[in-house]
Amino acid sequence: MEQLHRFTATLLASARDLLPIILVVGFFQVVVIRQPLPEFGRVVTGFLLVILGLTLFVRGLEQGLFPIGESLAWAFAKRGNLALLLVFSFALGFGTTIAEPALTAIAEEAAAVAAEGGVISHQTAALEHYALGLRVTVAVSVGCAILLGVLRIIRGWPIQVLIIGGYLGVVVMTAFAPPEIVGIAYDSGGVTTSTVTVPLVTALGVGLAEIIHGRNPMTDGFGLIAFASLTPMIFVMAYGMLTQ
Repeated sequence: MEQLHRFTATLLASARDLLPIILVVGFFQVVVIRQPLPEFGRVVTGFLLVILGLTLFVRGLEQGLFPIGESLAWAFAKRGNLALLLVFSFALGFGTTIAEPALTAIAEEAAAVAAEGGVISHQTAALEHYALGLRVTVAVSVGCAILLGVLRIIRGWPIQVLIIGGYLGVVVMTAFAPPEIVGIAYDSGGVTTSTVTVPLVTALGVGLAEIIHGRNPMTDGFGLIAFASLTPMIFVMAYGMLTQ
């Protein structure tokens, strides 16, 4: 009964969160465009499925991914093996990013545009090689980002110094990177934070901050996602320089 009550509460919360989108679409469709909504039944069904999907996703995070991330943090901290923890952090960032559908899509699109611009040939092998190289580059960058973020939590480094320094590096590299790769690099910073990476990495950071003496989960446990959004821009621009 308690699980049903929590599921119902999450379902209502998801519907409430989706309500502003429904109101905006309905207002512009009726008042501005002044046309009936095409395929009204399918649209309503789609919205209901979105609400149900959001509900299941949130419940999955609460029951599965968040506890897993926290338990892993506690387990690695108890072992006291820093090298093993850093290897796991890198593998977590790399593995969740390389399989991200949004990254796969943008890498394939970037390869097609690069071929049209004469950067690479139109051969299938060249397109696949370029797309795979871009995906691996972003995945490695996220792995390094999570590793650096975990090391920051352990050592107590100030996050603002690392973030500001990283974005200064992005600004400097933008002036030297090929123009056709800059936009892709900036977009790659957004597609890396997937629905699996975010909860796992967040739980890992908060769990580490809770178990390490002298660390505050609020000030030290968060910030890993910021690194995961920053480092792909640097790595992808470097990848563009090397491939050029």
